[in-house]
Amino acid sequence: MPDSIPFLPSAGAQGRPLLLGTLVRLRWIALAGQIIGILFVALILKFPFPHNYALLLIAVSVFFNIALVVRFGDSHRPATALVATQLAFDSLQLAGLLWLTGGLQNPFSLLLLAPVSVSATILPQRETALVGALAVIIVTVLSRSHLPLPWDPALNIELPPLYTTGVWVALICGIVFVTVYANRVAHEGRQLADALTATELALSRQHHLSALDGLAAAAAHELGTPLSTISLAAKEMMNEVKEGPVAQDARLIVEQAARCRAILSGLRNLDSQSNSPFAEVTVSELLAELIRPLAPLEKTIKIDLQGDKSDEPRILRQAGLLHGLGNLIENAAQFANKNVCIIAKWDSEKLSIFIQDDGPGFPLDLLPRMGQPYLKTNVPEKSDARGAETVSLGLGVFIATTLLSRTRASINFTNIHNDGHAQVQVVWPRDALTIHLA
Repeated sequence: MPDSIPFLPSAGAQGRPLLLGTLVRLRWIALAGQIIGILFVALILKFPFPHNYALLLIAVSVFFNIALVVRFGDSHRPATALVATQLAFDSLQLAGLLWLTGGLQNPFSLLLLAPVSVSATILPQRETALVGALAVIIVTVLSRSHLPLPWDPALNIELPPLYTTGVWVALICGIVFVTVYANRVAHEGRQLADALTATELALSRQHHLSALDGLAAAAAHELGTPLSTISLAAKEMMNEVKEGPVAQDARLIVEQAARCRAILSGLRNLDSQSNSPFAEVTVSELLAELIRPLAPLEKTIKIDLQGDKSDEPRILRQAGLLHGLGNLIENAAQFANKNVCIIAKWDSEKLSIFIQDDGPGFPLDLLPRMGQPYLKTNVPEKSDARGAETVSLGLGVFIATTLLSRTRASINFTNIHNDGHAQVQVVWPRDALTIHLA
């Protein structure tokens, strides 16, 4: 079965296109230009117009900009609805300024095309059409209703209606052209970029997956002899020492060496267990099997089942799934302070497993890249947090997510609280459990 590529948006989705900080900075530039223009006309040219109301409109935009930054932050990627709302606000604010300064007779009415251009570049067709429709309404209203154009009172200037009508037609054509043409060109560019990204991601995943089986076989071959030596030495220690702490440590070494051989053997034959009559188990049995080897860590691991017991999913005990899910649970147990909670939820459509711990959580600079190999944190002072100053965790999580993705699972990494408490969410569609695992 080819690798699925979770979390890759379709070319038509075009969601969350820009950082909020980009839109905010563009608005600051526009507001600076508006302030300069108004002050120049009012103080230098001394043309009469209601500049106090114009400055009030600019103040509203300043407050709007500050409120967005305080509420979301510069690094937030807003949803398409919020971006469209911002562009609609910009159009209405500019319309208010133009109404105070001559409507379509004002040469700066050309700036009404700016929000439409931004929308056509970054938003889907529906939102772009709404922003364009609003611009058409604004242009039409301004062609009929507006205050006089600021001008020298000593000169009597009266632009003919035909000129205003011509400006109206030009702006309508510009809005339609930008809405249709620019949006189409940008849409095709996004489709090409998404296709290239999907291709690169698929090739990268396939390359790493192809190397996993050979790596596991090589590891099993190279580590087999030292593991056997360790096991033999530990058994001899058990025979030579009396019952006590040393004998218990030797017994633990033998058990863990046997576990290592079993893991390496399973990774070398990822699908070898599919014909076993005991291969299919319930979710609760599978989780109980995975947490059993973690008893020496002396952490409290709780399993919480949330779903109809009579409809509990059954899963094939294949080594890839066991290793991937077991690795995530073991990581949680290692970094937990005391408690680990594994929550299994299911319904008729999906099975979700949440792995939560009370440890320091994932470093914030690593969260967007969890699942990639060889991660390094930019927060060295939190050296106890998972992923900090370590390569093995990033590679282990990468292997786990890669193996689980082969079963059509999607994985999400988050921190439950600001001070830590990591959570890993693994979700399978129920048809994947039936088709791929059964």
